[in-house]
Amino acid sequence: MDWGTDLWDQYDHIDKHTQSGLDLVERYIKFVKERTEIEQSYAKQLRNLSKKYAKRGGKEEQDCKFSNHASLQEILNELNDYAGQRELIAENMMTGICVDLTKYLQDLKQERKTHLADAKKAQQNLEISFKQLESTKKRFAKEWAETEKATQQAEKAENDINATRLDVEKAKTHAHGRTHTAEECRNDYAAQLQKYNKEQNFFYYTEIPQIFNKMQDMDELRIRRMAEGYCQFADIEKKVQPIISKCLEGISTAGGKINEKQDSMLFIEQHKSGFERPADVEFEDYTQGIKSATSESSLNPPKVRAKLWPFSKKTKISPLSFSPPSPFPPGSRPLSLPLSKLQPSPLSVCLREFNISIKPRISTLMILHKQHRPLAAEDFSHLPPEQRKKRLQSKNDEISKELQKALDQSEALEKMKGVYEQNPQMGDSSSLEPQISETSQNISRLKGELAKYETWLSEAVGGEESSNAINNNTQHTGVAAEQPQNIYLEFDDDFDDVETPVGQCLALYTFQGNSEGTISITEGEMLSVMEEDKGDGWMRVLRAGGEEGYIPSSYVK
Repeated sequence: MDWGTDLWDQYDHIDKHTQSGLDLVERYIKFVKERTEIEQSYAKQLRNLSKKYAKRGGKEEQDCKFSNHASLQEILNELNDYAGQRELIAENMMTGICVDLTKYLQDLKQERKTHLADAKKAQQNLEISFKQLESTKKRFAKEWAETEKATQQAEKAENDINATRLDVEKAKTHAHGRTHTAEECRNDYAAQLQKYNKEQNFFYYTEIPQIFNKMQDMDELRIRRMAEGYCQFADIEKKVQPIISKCLEGISTAGGKINEKQDSMLFIEQHKSGFERPADVEFEDYTQGIKSATSESSLNPPKVRAKLWPFSKKTKISPLSFSPPSPFPPGSRPLSLPLSKLQPSPLSVCLREFNISIKPRISTLMILHKQHRPLAAEDFSHLPPEQRKKRLQSKNDEISKELQKALDQSEALEKMKGVYEQNPQMGDSSSLEPQISETSQNISRLKGELAKYETWLSEAVGGEESSNAINNNTQHTGVAAEQPQNIYLEFDDDFDDVETPVGQCLALYTFQGNSEGTISITEGEMLSVMEEDKGDGWMRVLRAGGEEGYIPSSYVK
């Protein structure tokens, strides 16, 4: 059965049906595109997941010696390969289905448009011929009516006794002319009718059936291509199933490689100390008699075992020490001597004044948001050490995230460029060059900034460790207050470190020292300068009441 034979008068329905077919092709193309986007997103998430849980060196490399750790790494590698196959599915669907069907859809639209235009043109030609037929028919009817009227007038003139012979001849001649004209119009009408019937027969039995049959072939071919596209949707994934199966088999194999006994033995070999277990504690019998007070045991008490239980935490026992009070926070001045037990004496007064005035030397102190100073330094050197480290670490993390985002964008642009180069109809690859260049420059800039901030961070961490080491090395050992002979030794050891003011200054403004290491001053107060400004905008001063700390250099004169 053919459309031209059975649907010769269903032009509108054929138009709607073929348009519905085109819409179906376009709908399927969009469906496959969204499927490829899902596959690409899925593959990207799988790659990020495997990358997130992958080992990156250091202590984790030692863990990879254990079979269960190594198997997890193999599973992550297999998962990464599995993600690659999902990307391959997306690429094949894009090129094998979307690109081909998009091109075919454009050709199909043009072919359908041509067939419909031919049918429309044939219909218009038939309508023009019919109008010509109607025109000749109307002219024939008009001329025949005029002829009948002229014939009646001629007969009336001939029967009129009052009419002259000339009038009768004139009326007959007019009637004869009208009759001749009516005959010519009749012949034109007959010829046009014959022509129209021939054209109408050709239109309904030849021209329209041919056009509709071509549209039927076009639609059937479209249906066949759609069926191939449906099968291709599954075949593309079937082609990568063997590789996906290998990836899954690799995951299963990695799980089968785990040997719990081997991991346990490896752990034992790595951490066994080789020491013998502690022997039994001997019983000490105190009923055998009281030992003399001057015995050796009283002078040399038994040593305590250093380690009785293997799981106890390691503790460091620091000796009693007499160290200068720290200015962090102000007002906290620990004393190594219980002065309340000493009688008031010049020595105790001297020690009290000594503890108030002596402060440790601090190489660099940047702990405040400096007021009346230029803008903050790029390396955050205007901040205290701990705050500076936090800010530098935060900046490092921020730049690292931006760098990773730029790298992902660069990778996506390169893939898009590759797709455009393989399929020029999808886009011009040269149009991506400005974006690729800009992304490359951004990556270079971010790498430079990251290296710069990492250097500053390492300097900040190293500087703090060095400062801590210096402070720890400057501590002095001390004894209890019940041993007065050692007081003079401690006093003599630390007396050389007593600082003397290097000058005097006048407070120009009131400053509230709310941060660690700073003190509050009031306008007009006289202060002793203990340490001048070393270029960081701060100086160490001593108040009349004995309080010492740092203040902004711009607040005093």
